[in-house]
Amino acid sequence: MLRLTLSTEEYLQLGDNVKVVFLGGTGKHLRIMVDAPKDVNVVRGRSIEKHTPDPEERAKLPKYYAEPETPEKYRRKKNVIINDTRVQTRTQA
Repeated sequence: MLRLTLSTEEYLQLGDNVKVVFLGGTGKHLRIMVDAPKDVNVVRGRSIEKHTPDPEERAKLPKYYAEPETPEKYRRKKNVIINDTRVQTRTQA
């Protein structure tokens, strides 16, 4: 799983012919544009869940949750040795 941070109007290129453009958003809502050929199925996850009647099959579908940003005071510290001197740097958990 790859997690990225994009700015407005940046895009992701998937393969040779699919582009996902981030158009912006507010609060919990994001707007994207998917530029894909007609032979590529683009389906919203909620729609797949809604049209999967079998609870066992629905349980097999992947679930994704927003990962909140970790405040700096809770991030793990990592020791880095530079020229035999210990320097503490911050790395995200």
